[in-house]
Amino acid sequence: MALKTASIAAAVAASVWFGMSGAAEAQETCGGVYTVQRGDSLSLIADNLYKNAGKWSTIHNSNLDTIGSTPNSIRVGMRLSVPCINGLPKDLAGGSAVTTAKTVRPLQIAPGTAATRSKINLLTADDYAPFTDRNILNGGLVTEVVHKAMEKAAPSEGFAIHWVNDWSAHLEPMLSNALLDLGFPWLQPDCQADPSQYRCENFYFSEPMFEMLILLFTNKSNPIQFNTDSDMLGKTLCRPAGYFTHDLDKNGRRWLADNLINLERPTTVGDCFEMLAEGKVDAVALNEFTGRQAIADLGLADRIEIVQTRPLSIEGLHVVVHKTHPQAQYMLETINNGLSEIKASGTYQQVINQHMSQIWASF
Repeated sequence: MALKTASIAAAVAASVWFGMSGAAEAQETCGGVYTVQRGDSLSLIADNLYKNAGKWSTIHNSNLDTIGSTPNSIRVGMRLSVPCINGLPKDLAGGSAVTTAKTVRPLQIAPGTAATRSKINLLTADDYAPFTDRNILNGGLVTEVVHKAMEKAAPSEGFAIHWVNDWSAHLEPMLSNALLDLGFPWLQPDCQADPSQYRCENFYFSEPMFEMLILLFTNKSNPIQFNTDSDMLGKTLCRPAGYFTHDLDKNGRRWLADNLINLERPTTVGDCFEMLAEGKVDAVALNEFTGRQAIADLGLADRIEIVQTRPLSIEGLHVVVHKTHPQAQYMLETINNGLSEIKASGTYQQVINQHMSQIWASF
């Protein structure tokens, strides 16, 4: 363990990442508030405002507190926040200026320089686009939210973000041994239903930095309905090995625990979509960004569709701190307070808008 811990500490030292450009130039005004009209659905609103009905999920995701988990529950007169994506929509009340963030240039630190213990040290890694990755806009959507929140909270000791590309080492031993203080982005299991799960027993969770829809992707030639959980009984779903499965048993669902569905777990996301296209599974269950990107990469847009009646689940991406950390509560309060402030100021939505424009451009 000592050898592994030492090598990890060296990796941290070589990959500390401090800066993020906050500079932005004002562009045109877009986004704002849309009032639901008679006959509206999220798809119709998205088609009208974005010229793309598929962006219904973006409107849903931005209004989870108002709409809830079922997208068809919108009502006449409901006021929906509509994010600005690639300059659309225009001419809505409450619109704001589009801003374009500069590309991140990570600060290079000489190997051997230890993490500064007087700072709050946050830990993440690459290869989790669009949420964290140094090769995409400002290190990814969640990275920028975390950075802005910490920047706003302005802890007296300062903070730094470190990148260590071994996700399996983050929770144990790095955070459990306080080699670094906070980690992100992590999903929170259903701790009420099963408090004995490792993350529930050992970590505190921040407020979600971002909430994402977990959707069902189906074959257009063999569509399925998903209005209630009972619609999925006996169905075969696909989710790659290594991906979480807690949503399949949460809120009394117990699909896996009671063998109510079949779950295929191939190696890759692409494998799941190939199986779906070949009729070997009924649906692929993934977060919308990973799923949409895979469909685009595989050229399956004309064969695969998203079930629009409801998401499978809504999952938050959190900052975590180990329960044994002597300053755990202080650090959680710091990140949560900063998040609350950037939401109140509008900075949070500006970050989301910028990243959504980039994300949708890749689909």
